[in-house]
Amino acid sequence: MAEKVTRSDEKKSIFGLEVNGPVFFTSVIIITLTIVLTLVFKEGAEKFFGDLQTGVANNADWFFILSINLFLIFLIYLAFSKFGNLRIGGQNAKTEFKTLSWFAMLFSAGMGIGLLFFSVGEPVMHFNNPPMAEAGTAAAATEAMNFTYLHWGFHAWAVYALVGLALAYFTYSRGLPLTIRSVFYPFLGDRIYGKTGDIIDIFAVLATLFGLATSLGFGVQQIASGLDHVFGISSGITTQIILIAIVTLIATTSVVLGVDKGVKILSEWNMRIAVVLLILVLILGPTIFIFRSFVENTGSYLYNFLKISTWSETYSGGSWQNDWTVFYWGWWIGWSPFVGMFIARISKGRTIREFTLGVLLVPALVTFFWMSTFGSTAIQQIMSGNDALSQAVNNDIATALFVFFQDYPMAMVINIVAIILIAGFFITSSDSGSLVIDSLTSGGKIDAPVGQRIFWALTEGTVAAVLLVGGGLQALQTATIVTGLPFAVILMVMCYSLYKGLHEDYKKLEEKRSQKQMDSYEDIVTQIVKKRNITDKNKKVDQ
Repeated sequence: MAEKVTRSDEKKSIFGLEVNGPVFFTSVIIITLTIVLTLVFKEGAEKFFGDLQTGVANNADWFFILSINLFLIFLIYLAFSKFGNLRIGGQNAKTEFKTLSWFAMLFSAGMGIGLLFFSVGEPVMHFNNPPMAEAGTAAAATEAMNFTYLHWGFHAWAVYALVGLALAYFTYSRGLPLTIRSVFYPFLGDRIYGKTGDIIDIFAVLATLFGLATSLGFGVQQIASGLDHVFGISSGITTQIILIAIVTLIATTSVVLGVDKGVKILSEWNMRIAVVLLILVLILGPTIFIFRSFVENTGSYLYNFLKISTWSETYSGGSWQNDWTVFYWGWWIGWSPFVGMFIARISKGRTIREFTLGVLLVPALVTFFWMSTFGSTAIQQIMSGNDALSQAVNNDIATALFVFFQDYPMAMVINIVAIILIAGFFITSSDSGSLVIDSLTSGGKIDAPVGQRIFWALTEGTVAAVLLVGGGLQALQTATIVTGLPFAVILMVMCYSLYKGLHEDYKKLEEKRSQKQMDSYEDIVTQIVKKRNITDKNKKVDQ
C-alpha cells in the first residue's frame, strides 16, 4: 500500500497537555471571544448572521445543490469502481468494531437526535406549507414525505461519508494525523504541519464546537418541553441548565471511558431504545398504514429523485427551497468535520465498498422507515381532524412529538421512552464530539490524555449553558450553516484529493500483484528447469 507519512513532532507537550499549541490555544481564545461578543451584541449578531445566511442562500443555492449531488455521484462511483476492494489501513487491516456496533455509533453521531426532533414536525410543516402542491391534500402529503426523505436521506449521508472516508483513508492508509488538514497532503505536502494546516483545523474545531453547543442547547429545550408536557415540570431556564449539567456529566464519563467502553455502549443502548420506541409506535399505531406508507413514500422518492434533488425554484422564484433544502445542505456540510471525523475514527479495516455502501444505504433506509412511521402517521392524524397536532407544530415544534403520542394507548410510557432516547442521543453526540475536537487540537492523536477529553466535554456544556442563559444560540446556529459554503469548496477539493490517493494506492497494489505473479511464474519456470536438469542427469547415469 501507500508509503506511510508521519511526523512525530506534531504532538507536543505544553503545560502538561499533549496538544498542537497553535490549534488548541487559538481555538480556545476564539471560542471565548465569540461567546462574549455574541452575548454582548446578541440582536446584532442574529441579524448579521441571518442576513448573511439569506445572502448565501439566494446567491449560492445552485452551488449547494450541484455540489451535494456531485458528492453522492462520486461516492457511488467509488463503491462500484476498481477502488472498491481497497481496505482502509491496508489490505491486511482488521476492523476494530463489529458491524452492528459500527452502524449504531455512526447513526447516533450522525443524526439520531434530529430524527426525534423533526420526525413529526418537518413532515407536518411541509404538509401545511408544501412547495408545489395544494396544502392539506393527498398530493401535499406525498410531497411532504418526498422532501423529508430528500433532506434526511442519501444526500445528507453522502456528505458525512465523503469526509469520513477521506479522513479514514489518509489516517489509516497513509499514516497521517486524524485531522482535517491530512486530506490536503497531496496538495500541500509537509505544509499541512505548518500554519496552513493549523488554520484548517481551527476552522474545523470552531464549526464542530459551535454546532454541538447549539444543538445541545436546542435539544435540551426539547427534553424540557417533554418533561413539562408529561410530568408538568417547568421547562424554564433553570430546568434546562440542570439538564445540560446532567447530560454533560454523563457525556464526560463516557469520554473518559473512551470509544470502546463509553461511546460504543451508549450508542448500542440508544439503538435498542430506538427500536423499542419504533415497535411501540408500530404496534399501538396504524400498523398496516405505516408499512403501506413506507413502500409508497420510498417509491415516490426514488421516482422523483432527480427532479427534487435538482429543483431550485428557478421559474417560480419562491423562497421555500432556501428556507428548507439549502438550509439543510449548509447544515450537513457545516457538521461534516465532526461527524466525518468520528466515522473515520471507528472505520479502520473496512473496504471502500463496505464503508461507502454501509454509510450511505443502511442509515438512510432506517431513516426512511422512521420518518414514514412518525411523519406519515402524524399527517394521517391531521387529515383525520387532529388540529391540536398541527397547532403544536406551528407553536413549538419541540412539543410536536409528545402531542403526537397523545392519541396512542400507553402515551405516558411512550413519552418517557422518547425522553430517555432524546437524552441518550444527545449524550452520544456530546461525547463523540468531544473526542473529535480533542483529536483536532492534539495534532491528530486518537487517544489523548483523559484531562483533555474532560476539558472539551465540559467546554461544550458550558458554552451551551451560557448561550441559553444569555441568548445567542440562534445566531451561532446560523453562523454554523453559513460556514457550509466555504466548506463545500473544501469538500470539492477533498474529492479530487481522495481520488488521487486511491489511484496511487491501487496502482502500487497492482504493481505488487504483477510482481508476485511474475515471481510465481519465475518460480514455476525454475522448478521446471530443475526437474529437467535432474531428469537429464538421471538419463546420463542410466546410459
